[in-house]
Amino acid sequence: MNTTKISVVMPVYNVEAFVQQAIESVLAQTFENFELLIVNDCATDNSLAICKQFEDSRIRIINHEVNQGLAAARNTGIRHALGDLVAFIDSDDMWHPHKLALHAKHLADNPQVGISFSRSCFMSFEGKLLDFYQMPQLTQINAAHLLCRNPVGNGSAPVIRRQTLNDIRYQSNTHSQPHSCYFDERFRQSEDIECWLRIVATTDWQMEGIPEPLTYYRLNHGGLSSNLYKQLDSWEQMIRKARVYAPALLAKHENQARGYQLRYLARQAIRLADGHAAKKLVNNALMESPSILFQETSRTLVTLSAAYLLWALPLGMYKACERLGQKWVSSLQKVKIYIDGVPTSFTH
Repeated sequence: MNTTKISVVMPVYNVEAFVQQAIESVLAQTFENFELLIVNDCATDNSLAICKQFEDSRIRIINHEVNQGLAAARNTGIRHALGDLVAFIDSDDMWHPHKLALHAKHLADNPQVGISFSRSCFMSFEGKLLDFYQMPQLTQINAAHLLCRNPVGNGSAPVIRRQTLNDIRYQSNTHSQPHSCYFDERFRQSEDIECWLRIVATTDWQMEGIPEPLTYYRLNHGGLSSNLYKQLDSWEQMIRKARVYAPALLAKHENQARGYQLRYLARQAIRLADGHAAKKLVNNALMESPSILFQETSRTLVTLSAAYLLWALPLGMYKACERLGQKWVSSLQKVKIYIDGVPTSFTH
């Protein structure tokens, strides 16, 4: 009998359209020895009422007195967690039913791994699973690779040992009294990569992924290009902090990491259909670090081409090109997943 217990931490803030599906995907796990810690970060919509409708002894709801943000909500969940492992799920995402079972096995079989993550399947804003996946490097991930590419990809992918989190725990005075922190509560974005980097750069724990697409990552509806630059500012804040505890890493890889981050933001601008922002960001990426063109040629060229096509073509014509490109990429991704031995049941 497996005695491992997993604490699932789900921050909730104004997600009444999605939180029921998120909770149901956790309760549907084949691995049953878990607790679900729902941290209500002062939602002002119907989210909390929806959470209270579930009658399951494994669910605990923890309420913040004031809105504190995602990092603080995750910290609250960790402080209340009773499990040997801690899993995170954002309240607008969903999980495959075998997610917790496969991560528990992965961590049991690999005692040196502190962070286990999975590939993710993109999901439309309306909740339709798409034949499109996040396909990061899964093994041999060092601090430099993490800094440049963040293979975890999203906040609903990782399952982490409690001991790993304890090894980066620190005391903060950001509230009325000192409290334990794992995620840096000063961050409203980039708090996840900041935490993962601190683990890999300052401890002996390893990070490793499993090939099954176990996380269903919802694509946001619309959005503003100005938010991309806020995200860049937050990433730069993370870089400034990392220079203190990993100066050699940053001295060697900072420019390259910034190039990859700018390329990522260019891809986000493409999704927002902002050709001007996409072109500017991808140009800045190549000026910051031309080496990304040679290190990840295909992905960089695809981003560069898409940015310029979006900038130059009428939107309808660009969308037609995009659909063809997505079908091609989806086919290649499915072949890779098949080669990795993943059953077709994991690719819906």
